[in-house]
Amino acid sequence: MDDPPSWIAEFTVTPKAFAAHLDAIVDSGMTPVTISVLADHLAGRAPLPPRPVLLTFDDGFADLPGPTAEALAGRALPATAYLTTGAIAPGGRSLLPPAPMMTLDKAAELERSGMEIGSHTVTHAQLDTLPAKGLAYELRTSKAVLEDALGHPVRHLAYPHGYNSAKVRSLSARAGYETATAVRHALSSDRDERYRIARLIVRRSHTVADVEAWLAGAGARIAPYRDGPKTVAWRWYRRGRAMVRGPEFAG
Repeated sequence: MDDPPSWIAEFTVTPKAFAAHLDAIVDSGMTPVTISVLADHLAGRAPLPPRPVLLTFDDGFADLPGPTAEALAGRALPATAYLTTGAIAPGGRSLLPPAPMMTLDKAAELERSGMEIGSHTVTHAQLDTLPAKGLAYELRTSKAVLEDALGHPVRHLAYPHGYNSAKVRSLSARAGYETATAVRHALSSDRDERYRIARLIVRRSHTVADVEAWLAGAGARIAPYRDGPKTVAWRWYRRGRAMVRGPEFAG
């Protein structure tokens, strides 16, 4: 978007910058893959192609089935879209602040354009602060809604804002997900963990040079690695706050 809502502006790029980023990916000679290709590798079922790169899009904003999908398809770039069902399903409710969103009936259209669909929960809550019942609802209901809309299993999950814990990862596996992506602000690797695959957030301030550095394997740490003290402390602080305020938006 050129003029996004203020709450999401940091995590958007302009259409011109987006096109430049995609052109950098094409020019890099890397091989774009979907999350299922990476899942097959991490599960030992198939090797990755040379120099793989995974493009992911969270939430399900209104531009996704239109200009975003068109820009990707025009460059023959597959991608993975993780959808927040409460924000896109008829009558649904989520914790996402107001923004133009796609509708659930467009999910199949995304698949036809070359995107794989994954779950991004129902409400976009901070999963690592939820009790077991609430966590199960977020994981299982979003999966069921997407499967009903698409007519096939949905095997992949992205934690809202990357928030996860050992309990979240365990319940994600039990809910039937084969992988789950976090954030971690890091490059993934062939040793990465299936239930917290590292990703890099593209922010509005990132330049083509930043993207080119990531594509070259530079400019960020490499997963897997253990959570640091600040991450653990922040998780416990958020858990305490959620006990007082209830579920909160992950963002």
